[in-house]
Amino acid sequence: MQQWLKEVARGKRGSKDLDYQQTIEVAHSIINGNATEAQIAAYLIALRLKTESPEELLAFVHAFGDNSEKIAPTQQLIIDLASPYNGRNSFTGSIPTAILMAEYGLPVFLHGSDSLPPKYGTAIKEILLHLGVNVSQPKPVLAKSLVDTNIAFASTEEFCHSLGNLRQIRKELGVRTLFNTVEKLLNLANADTLMMGAYHRTAINKIAPIFKGLSYKNVYVVQGMEGSEDLPVHRNSFIFKITDNEMESTIVNPEEYGLLSPELDKNIKLSASVQSEITMALLSGEQSEYLQTYYNQVIFNTGIRYHIFGVVPSIGEGIEIAKEQLKGQKGLRQLEKWKASQNKNVTA
Repeated sequence: MQQWLKEVARGKRGSKDLDYQQTIEVAHSIINGNATEAQIAAYLIALRLKTESPEELLAFVHAFGDNSEKIAPTQQLIIDLASPYNGRNSFTGSIPTAILMAEYGLPVFLHGSDSLPPKYGTAIKEILLHLGVNVSQPKPVLAKSLVDTNIAFASTEEFCHSLGNLRQIRKELGVRTLFNTVEKLLNLANADTLMMGAYHRTAINKIAPIFKGLSYKNVYVVQGMEGSEDLPVHRNSFIFKITDNEMESTIVNPEEYGLLSPELDKNIKLSASVQSEITMALLSGEQSEYLQTYYNQVIFNTGIRYHIFGVVPSIGEGIEIAKEQLKGQKGLRQLEKWKASQNKNVTA
């Protein structure tokens, strides 16, 4: 480990990128317990100062992915929604959106962990717990959940113990490291489609090259809220479709669909209990002035996903489907079906 530290921790002018094979050795040293906590922390900070190359990031995704348990679902199409593991302060519209997608027949895979630095926002795992979802289940149950209800959630550190072993170091460092990206790309469900977020185009351009070395057939990276896959309704946003040969971008405008809403204060952290209450109200078909921005967010994102995942020919048609789903409480019934299926699979 020391030989690689000497390369990446030489300082602003002297630090060097490691190649793929060298970085694989670093990752294996961490996974196998050969690197000390001091060496791991030093490496992560040096890499943060240097900034990791796409080749270095890919090596870590491969190493930790190979060291993870993988679910073996039977569907051909699974959509992996990769939310930030450090959580969100704003409303996580991807949860009700994922439930609506599942109700409409699109298999959706969610994953996460307890909240992490640097944000320590409200994590998807915590919100799902408040909704009554079992967030700690073995892979046969998750595979069956995807078949029975088109939706599943995996607690990632239960499937990748090596990642869980780094939690204390990450908490003590308190800053973003390459693992904030690695954990989103482990592809625990062997999904062929990925949707994830990034803060800006520079970050998207930087990560795009690694997808040539991953197994996804379709990748969508969006300019979402707080770096998530959840598009805002207070501004225009980019959606990037990444293939082997090119990266195409599309701008989506909520105003075009009558959904433009004022930006809510993202510095006010919405707790898991508040987010679960909002989610339940929306899935129950409630509409009020208080819920309006959240409602717009959910139908906008659901409509966009129905369009880009090939369900409908236009975003507008997708939005109308989402409206009808909420009005008819179909999402609420889907959530109850998901929870009932979990209980049935556990007791079977």
